[in-house]
Amino acid sequence: MTTRSKHDDTDFSVPLNRFSQEKCGKIHAASLEILDRVGARVQMEEAIQLLKKAGAKVNDDNLVRIPSHLVENALATAPKKVVLSDRHARPAIHLGNHNCYYGPGSDCLNIIDHRTGKRRNPIIKDVVEGVKLCDSIENIDFVMSMVLPSNVDQSTADRFQMEAMLSYSTKPIIFVSYDFSGCVDSVEMAEAVMGGAESLSKNPLIACYINVPTGLLHNEDSLRKLLFLAERNIPSLYIPSSTEGASSPITTAGAVALDYAGVLVGLVLSQLKREGAPIIVPGMSPGPLDMRTAVNPYCDPEQGIMQSMAKFYGLPMFSLGGASESKTVDPQAAAEASLSLLFETLTGSDLIHDLGYLESGLSFSFSHLVICDEIVNWIKAFTKDVKVNEETLALDVIEKAGPEGNYLVTEHTRKHYKERWYPHLFERDTYGSWIEKGGKTLVERAADKVDQILSEHEPESLPSKIKEKLKGIVHRTKRN
Repeated sequence: MTTRSKHDDTDFSVPLNRFSQEKCGKIHAASLEILDRVGARVQMEEAIQLLKKAGAKVNDDNLVRIPSHLVENALATAPKKVVLSDRHARPAIHLGNHNCYYGPGSDCLNIIDHRTGKRRNPIIKDVVEGVKLCDSIENIDFVMSMVLPSNVDQSTADRFQMEAMLSYSTKPIIFVSYDFSGCVDSVEMAEAVMGGAESLSKNPLIACYINVPTGLLHNEDSLRKLLFLAERNIPSLYIPSSTEGASSPITTAGAVALDYAGVLVGLVLSQLKREGAPIIVPGMSPGPLDMRTAVNPYCDPEQGIMQSMAKFYGLPMFSLGGASESKTVDPQAAAEASLSLLFETLTGSDLIHDLGYLESGLSFSFSHLVICDEIVNWIKAFTKDVKVNEETLALDVIEKAGPEGNYLVTEHTRKHYKERWYPHLFERDTYGSWIEKGGKTLVERAADKVDQILSEHEPESLPSKIKEKLKGIVHRTKRN
């Protein structure tokens, strides 16, 4: 398997795959058996009729048993590669080519204020600042809302988030809507930015993250979003959100089989609605319930199972990295972010989200986000291929330098020293120089970096007419 980090033109081969093909095949067979023996509760009439017409068995309680041939047909028509565009309709994210792309998460209920270090309720200004930050940071490839603003109507907060993401960044967007109408409004806003429905369909700037209650319970709201987006050729991320030991088996294999049964339900429905509709599947495990604390951890070491299943199906995947269970930006946060981001990259995950998450997804930190950017920068250097050729072997240079070997003064060193990796945030100076510069910790330097970006970066502005159109949709919804 070959993994490429974005912007690299060289390959780094790694054998990292948690599950063998044989084990993946067993889980796939178990998922099919679950759909045939147990069935899935489908709570939307159009979805039921699509499945029934295709040959699924439906009882009076909307319990649907899906035969394996429908799954195989859907796997044959679902695109193995998905492209997300930027605001200028330029291809920006190529999923399915073992490229890794990184971004934040959405809807945290708290923010760790980088100016004070205190945990507080976020406001819409925090969404705007977060999007500006993402727009500027080199290794953030897509934007999500990061926090749930507390100073707007909660029933329409997703529209305010979407307005901010479209207005303050040109990067692709993964959005979450709280109900079906929010999804429709978000798509309308993106169409306004991209120049119409056809343009958005051809150059999808957005993808919708759809959480499903469990692998076998598919609520009407999630299904309406899925079918609406499939019809418009807008990618869906169809993600069952069960918890091992609570809403799915405590054993990883059983939990993955159950969750992927749910993924296959979404896959089948998307293809029945529109053959070739783009869908992105989970590369993150359901995650166990910590029986000591009742917390659902984001950094469990068994996360890598789902990546294996996504690769088994050959479908683009949505994974998790850069998050921490820590309550603040500290060594635990840096350690968990580093481990998860390195693992996700080495396994070839496509979309890696939740950079900047703390407190098991309850808090967000801009400082942690820029630390994650530095970690990703290090990982990209680590996975970059080392060129071995006449120039890099430098035999003539070695011969000329002789046994004493002073290479500081050579033209070869001047030519190539900038090719090495140099940190932007991590400290490499001498102790004396570090003290002279203020002796700041990594967290303090990260907070300074956030302030610098927010004061200096000017995102590319939307035309005034488009801005007014977005505001009109937001306030129309607010009035309604």
